[in-house]
Amino acid sequence: MWLESISLKNFRNYSELSAEFSNGLNVFLGQNAQGKTNFLEAIYFLALTRSHRTRSDKELINFQASELRVAGELKRSSGKIPLEIILSDKGRITKVNYLKQTKLSDYIGHMTVVLFAPEDLQLVKGAPSLRRKFLDIDLGQIKPVYLSDLSNYNHVLKQRNAYLKSTETIDKNYLAVIDEQLADYGSRVIEHRSQFIQDLEKNADKHHHTISNQLENLKITYLSSIKFQDRNTIKQNFLEQLAKSFNRDRLKKNTGVGPHRDDLAFFINDMNATFGSQGQQRSLILSLKLAEIELIKTATGDYPILLLDDVMSELDNHRQLRLLEGIKENIQTFITTTSLDHLYQFPDNLKIFTIEQGKLKSQ
Repeated sequence: MWLESISLKNFRNYSELSAEFSNGLNVFLGQNAQGKTNFLEAIYFLALTRSHRTRSDKELINFQASELRVAGELKRSSGKIPLEIILSDKGRITKVNYLKQTKLSDYIGHMTVVLFAPEDLQLVKGAPSLRRKFLDIDLGQIKPVYLSDLSNYNHVLKQRNAYLKSTETIDKNYLAVIDEQLADYGSRVIEHRSQFIQDLEKNADKHHHTISNQLENLKITYLSSIKFQDRNTIKQNFLEQLAKSFNRDRLKKNTGVGPHRDDLAFFINDMNATFGSQGQQRSLILSLKLAEIELIKTATGDYPILLLDDVMSELDNHRQLRLLEGIKENIQTFITTTSLDHLYQFPDNLKIFTIEQGKLKSQ
């Protein structure tokens, strides 16, 4: 899979721009605050219909405009796929092969990406919401049905919380209907996540073992508020946990158990990675990214597009080498950087762009 071209209109500081890319390595060179990360963000947005930097869609639209458009020509093993997103105050329009898509799960998955940005280094020590976001983005690209189940779960969760807040007298029969739906969708989300984490751990441990010169092993633990031993019992356990949490939920007026409370824990040689060195944590994140690439390739048949946002300077020579070795020749890669000094072993299919004040030039 590779992105042949992209066109932007009113995206961040780009009023209008078009570019064609190499199917290998594409380097965006420029000083800070010139628009390098914005450009990578546009590619990410084209794949996932959302930004990795902000929850506010309005921030993506150029301050002088009322709507933005991002379009690209994607090439996969199955053929070319035109993609397009139009975002305005009225909402979002997504198109595949020039046809509007009614559901998010119908759009996401056509173009898969793996992003490695400096903020990913917070994945180990940051808030649980960061790890849930990591799960949702990666799993959503691999299994579109996951996005559908998650969306349905979040919809019912919102209903349940609204009901808890709106009344002092709880109708247990009505709540039981909501709980049944919540446990149904929630158990599917948990099952998707549980399997994904098993696959991720297997692949990431292999990479981490190599990066650490065979000195360290990596384990990933799924911390679910719904305890289960067997996948067939997840829904029943969910309903039992909801019943136990009833008094707490009525008092707090929100739902205390479920996938929205999930978390992950990382262990290096059985030690919680939050207590590891910065170098160990960077190796861990690098291992996760390399594992993501393999999982997406296995699930979709195509390698994802790799986005590296100013991370080469964050890695020492050893980890840079492991990253470059992990990037297969047929993985299209986009790198933003302020200097080429720390990049070496350039491939033949290289294209360098300079970015200055929202203007893109090909060297």
